[in-house]
Amino acid sequence: MCGIWALFGSDECLSVQCLSAMKIAHRGPDAFRFENVNGFTNCCFGFHRLAVVDQLYGMQPIRVKKFPYLWLCYNGEIYNFKQLQKQFGFDFQTLVDGEVILHLYNRGGIEQTASMLDGVFAFILLDTANRKVFLARDTYGVRPLFKVLTDDGFLGVCSEAKGLINLKHSTSLCSKVEPFLPGHYEVLDLKPSGKVASVELVKFHSCKDEPLHVACDTVEALPSGFDLETVKSNIRILFENAVRKRLMAHRRIGCLLSGGLDSSLVAAVLLKLMKEININYPLQTFAIGMENSPDLLAARKVAAHIGSEHHEVILNTEEGIQAIEEVIFSLETYDITTIRASIGMYLVSKYIRKKTDSVVIFSGEGSDELTQGYIYFHKAPSPEEAAEESERLLKELYLFDVLRADRTTAAHGLELRVPFLDHRFTSYYLSLPAELRIPKNGIEKYLLRLSFEDSNLLPKEILWRPKEAFSDGIASVKKSWFSILQDYIDQQVDDLLLEKAEEKYPFNPPKTKESYYYRQIFEKHYSGRSSWLPHYWMPRWVKATDPSARTLKHYKSATQE
Repeated sequence: MCGIWALFGSDECLSVQCLSAMKIAHRGPDAFRFENVNGFTNCCFGFHRLAVVDQLYGMQPIRVKKFPYLWLCYNGEIYNFKQLQKQFGFDFQTLVDGEVILHLYNRGGIEQTASMLDGVFAFILLDTANRKVFLARDTYGVRPLFKVLTDDGFLGVCSEAKGLINLKHSTSLCSKVEPFLPGHYEVLDLKPSGKVASVELVKFHSCKDEPLHVACDTVEALPSGFDLETVKSNIRILFENAVRKRLMAHRRIGCLLSGGLDSSLVAAVLLKLMKEININYPLQTFAIGMENSPDLLAARKVAAHIGSEHHEVILNTEEGIQAIEEVIFSLETYDITTIRASIGMYLVSKYIRKKTDSVVIFSGEGSDELTQGYIYFHKAPSPEEAAEESERLLKELYLFDVLRADRTTAAHGLELRVPFLDHRFTSYYLSLPAELRIPKNGIEKYLLRLSFEDSNLLPKEILWRPKEAFSDGIASVKKSWFSILQDYIDQQVDDLLLEKAEEKYPFNPPKTKESYYYRQIFEKHYSGRSSWLPHYWMPRWVKATDPSARTLKHYKSATQE
């Protein structure tokens, strides 16, 4: 986890512009560097470092003697860098995983580079010899990237939008700041003036396609066929491999644990693999919730079963409400369900940073989208439509759950790892017949649960625990977190304001006091940027006016069964 920032063709004084780079200092609390590009006085890189791999030589922009014309600023982890080094005989100058990007580019160009990286990444690569700038982002957008490009060729790039919105330019304030699309790379020409011109934007990977880097994966070809035993075995092998490759770190590893299926599976497999490779410290797991909330009770049970060093953070209502504004500032969104779920994750991340030495944090994001875990999937008209919805959700992760997971952890200088979004695991799961992937016997994620049923990794009641939205599971059964929030916000927003909401906010107008309240805070910090959220996250195939799972008829608390 780092913060990257770069400007090309700035008309303004760089020492003034670089103040914007400090807006993302939280992403890299260990070190900062600001560097001008030789021969281009109006181009520069800014970098905030969280040292996780190669603590000595990991500063950026990365430049190596072999390629003096290449400059690289990247945020992410490349899990297959050693395999690529071995396969192609690359001669590395550092121990930094990202150095492989320079060697791959020199060997085969940008298309091959982006396609061969097994990991999560957002990068800016400058080739001064060929006068090119390249931007790229991983398949699911696990690592964030924003850009602004003016009509006259001024380019700004940053890990978070807040590092670009106050940039000055001769024509105006840089208004069109937008997220860089996941699974894409962009090629830009660098002019002698330092300005750039976009040449092409290319999609290099779709979630359904088996990634090119499978050729140098540590797990060889899997048995083919869709008989249930083969499928279950392949799911277990690929998920374990996804967790194993993410153990790459020189800092302490921890794991978020809500007690739901996804985080519990991650924690159980993680602990098993840490023992196998003799990591000599206990795995710290972290849960947050109100006293005796469903999540706290379930997480406690999982931690006892797997034997982790478990930490509980008790959330009080006042603390959660007080955090709303700083959470929205961190997130850069006004989406209702994202904000609700972020408050708990933000506060548990704050605890991890202050009270422990865990820095690399595993989490269960991506599973609900991939394995059809949302309760509304029970209402899908057909397996084919459920499969299409699953793919849509995966493509939009960078706007919702992945955005939440990145910003809430990065706000406190932590690095997130999400094994459910492993390229090979996801492409395999999506290749399975649609009929296999739907909820069965009234239980969502049926296939995933079934695959681990005989593993003894988790207690049966956790493996088959019904779905809880994170923002609901942290509260008590009697009163959910979203209803607690709504009670508070009802006092803060006047009825008249809500009546005139469509006039004030014509794009994605707020329909409830809660959404109006969030929108007000968002506009205070990011006025006029409402297009960053194309639409609110809402369940499909049901007449829902609220995104909470607890408002759906299918929802039933485990305590009511």
